Amino acid sequence: MAAEIVNPRSDSNADQDGGVDPDSFDPAFALHRGGKMAVQATVPVRNKDDLSLAYTPGVARVCTAIAEQPELVHDYTWKSSVVAVVTDGTAVLGLGDIGPEASLPVMEGKAILFKQFGGVDAVPIALACTDVDEIIETVVRMAPSFGGVNLEDISAPRCFEIERRLQERLDIPVFHDDQHGTAVVTLAALRNAAKLTGRTLGELRAVISGAGAAGVAIAKMLVEAGIGDVAVADRKGVVSSDRADLTPVKRDLAGFTNKAGISGSLEKALAGADVFIGVSGGTVPEAAVASMAKGAFVFAMANPNPEVHPDVAGKYASVVATGRSDFPNQINNVLAFPGIFAGALQVRASRITEGMKIAAAEALAAVVGDGLAPDYVIPSPFDERVAPAVTAAVAAAARAEGVARR
Repeated sequence: MAAEIVNPRSDSNADQDGGVDPDSFDPAFALHRGGKMAVQATVPVRNKDDLSLAYTPGVARVCTAIAEQPELVHDYTWKSSVVAVVTDGTAVLGLGDIGPEASLPVMEGKAILFKQFGGVDAVPIALACTDVDEIIETVVRMAPSFGGVNLEDISAPRCFEIERRLQERLDIPVFHDDQHGTAVVTLAALRNAAKLTGRTLGELRAVISGAGAAGVAIAKMLVEAGIGDVAVADRKGVVSSDRADLTPVKRDLAGFTNKAGISGSLEKALAGADVFIGVSGGTVPEAAVASMAKGAFVFAMANPNPEVHPDVAGKYASVVATGRSDFPNQINNVLAFPGIFAGALQVRASRITEGMKIAAAEALAAVVGDGLAPDYVIPSPFDERVAPAVTAAVAAAARAEGVARR
């Protein structure tokens, strides 16, 4: 989930006009000054011989070879190891539609996480357009330079169409992390929570608060993984087929969720539920949490304020997870996307399949191993076993599903 947000207009660094005072110290501003990343050469250019190989005339021989055999681009350029991190700035962290320039610190952050945790190079690209067709055409035109596309912080429901249409037009992985990264880590934690309490996913009824990008993706992945039942609630209540106000995405959602036929409020759906998954913000009343089944799981992942505070959730739930780093069991996308892309790029996958995402979740859950405990159902992002495990599982799944090209 998104990192906690520092307000740049806090008293410690705001000037008298309400803007940012560069003379006031804020460690976040100090770290970000000048940006968080740079391009670095991987070959030396020390003399004219190096120059003639790295650039002209040597580069011309490589260009000609690629023109004659296009697949050589993967061997003789950075294409097979670099990802475009693309946003339009319309759904940035918890800040909303703040525009492309203001989104850049987040995109830079995403790029350095790709490198730090997956060994994957990534380039932040913030687009000055929000029209669906324009975004798609822009990304398609950029695609020859990249081995994959990570869509980031694009508002729903536009994000669903953008991802789907790009997947149809491109032969490289296109992955909207706000959807699928969250879903992968949530499934991994839920598998381990079920294992810890001697249950299977098929025995669980889950309720998701939030029918945006993350909520829809989590619901799809839980159904794919064999959850007993899952209902999704938006601001107007449970997404059910009897509602006349559903968008096309939510109508589709109603078609494969809520087998119990629940309608009405989130609180009503929570009565007797085994799992609460929050990806919406807001606050869930303590009485609703208390009405859940004995030994329930509460994954309250809104940042910076969970839908249910862990102290409250802990009174009733056997496992509690959040999106924050200062509580146990952090559901953090960085556990998933670096390894998923590393595995896909390793085998030159044409796309990222549901099977590859499920494999990532299973590998992530397995990292916990014998350490499984109520406060440890998901590993730390700094566990060095995570990325290699996810990478290997995704690569193997890509080969098994026939989307690998090496």
